[in-house]
Amino acid sequence: MKTNKEDEPVEVFAGTIWQVGIVKSLLENAEIEAFLKDEINGTLVPWITSSGGAGSVKVVVAYQDFEKAKLIIDDYEKNLKENS
Repeated sequence: MKTNKEDEPVEVFAGTIWQVGIVKSLLENAEIEAFLKDEINGTLVPWITSSGGAGSVKVVVAYQDFEKAKLIIDDYEKNLKENS
């Protein structure tokens, strides 16, 4: 079976369940299909999915949407730093 590289999943963000929920919403508002990875384990037992438990839930998009998604996420992170 031939796979299309553009459809391969790429992790674009990792954080708490609240952070990834916001990022996923921002991406979907920009018409980028996004999925959560390790949503259950990352919430219940974060030390299993990520050492130290930090950034235990991930946001995944298709490779073809990576660049557009990174711009949105970079803007989100910039706004967080400016408002803290």
